[in-house]
This record gives sequence, structure tokens and C-alpha cells, in this order.
Amino acid sequence: MQPRVTTVVALIFSLFLSGLAFAEPNMQEGMWEMTMKMEMPGMPMEMPPMKFNQCLTKKDLVPQKKEKNEDCKMISTKVDGNTVTWVAKCIMKDGTMDSTGKITYKGSNFDGVIKAVMNTKDTGKMEVTQHMSGRRIGDCK
Repeated sequence: MQPRVTTVVALIFSLFLSGLAFAEPNMQEGMWEMTMKMEMPGMPMEMPPMKFNQCLTKKDLVPQKKEKNEDCKMISTKVDGNTVTWVAKCIMKDGTMDSTGKITYKGSNFDGVIKAVMNTKDTGKMEVTQHMSGRRIGDCK
């Protein structure tokens, strides 16, 4: 009876590990070019899209454009299939920004959205939505 229990436990464990292997999103690691288009309610004119590059890996799935005078911390991240969601908080020179993001990877590209609430001394509370897309452009350097 003992060998049969060991076999069942080994089978369950291997199925659990294979499930973990499939828990990663369909994302090719490497250097990614990202485009962000910002929307701000009440803005009289449309802002031009911003582009930046970042090395993304399966351990670092969240695109982030690092800005001077900002200290950003990832509060939480979650991977569900090909979709990555996160919550972040940034301390800026003149205020704070709380954001939630969601992107869906499709191999060598992704689409997503970031919703942020900025609170600064000059402008007060302001909501911002950033639509983003990305594409893999090569290996990380």
C-alpha cells in the first residue's frame, strides 16, 4: 500500500508544478518599446503619446517609466493568465500619486491601461488615465 500512496503524492505534486509553469503570461522577455497616451479630464488639448524602452522579464512584468524626483513603490502585483495587474504608490517632489494598472501580454506585444490619482500642491487632486501598448524590440542590454 505504501508505494501506491507515494505514487499518488508524486503525481499530485507533478501536476501542481506543471500548473505553476502555465501560470506565467505569454510574454517574451527582452527590451520592449512602450507607448503611453495620457487622458486627463478637463484638459483643453490632447497630449502627444510618450515612448520609452524598458527591459521586461517574467520576474519584472510591470512597465514603469522612471521619472526624476519620484520614489515609486509597487504595493501589489497579480498574474492571472496573460494579464498582469498592480497597485503602486509614488511620492513626488510636490505630492503623491496612487495608481492601478492592468496589461495583457500577447507574446511579443501587450495592451493595457493605468488609472492614477495625483495629488499635488499646485493642482490638487487630478485623475489621469494612460492607455499603453508595447512591443518587444530585441534582447535586454
